[in-house]
Amino acid sequence: MRVEYINPFVESAYYVLKEVLGGEVRRGELFLKSTTMPVLGVAAVVGLAGDVEGRVLFDMSKETALKVASVMNGEELTTLDELVKATITELANMITAQAVTKLHELGFRFDLTPPAIFTGDNMEVTDPEVEALIVPMEVPQGKVEINVAIRERRAV
Repeated sequence: MRVEYINPFVESAYYVLKEVLGGEVRRGELFLKSTTMPVLGVAAVVGLAGDVEGRVLFDMSKETALKVASVMNGEELTTLDELVKATITELANMITAQAVTKLHELGFRFDLTPPAIFTGDNMEVTDPEVEALIVPMEVPQGKVEINVAIRERRAV
């Protein structure tokens, strides 16, 4: 996976999380995953298609999702309801849109799918053909992992 694809997502996640959550954002060590991997409980997925194809997954625990959504909505939210899911989806959309804008400026062309959200315990993500780069971010509300799996599109 080319680093040119990853940096815009890392930078966008950092700035969007810092802006909407208003606290310190720390980036952890990046690591690659190429096998089935567990997700933390609330995952927003955005598909990418165009010059490259893949997906970006924003992964966090239920508790972190509730705290993040509470800050973004300015009220305490205690259940994983439609408002919380819509808020996390919007966060994923903001980060991805900003990253794709940067990639477009670099000459890459992507189309996005609308974010989809998945919730539950013991969920796993499997894509045996694409390595995923995991970008852990620590925010005051908890840990948010940005999981980027992108590959260049094969010629048909």
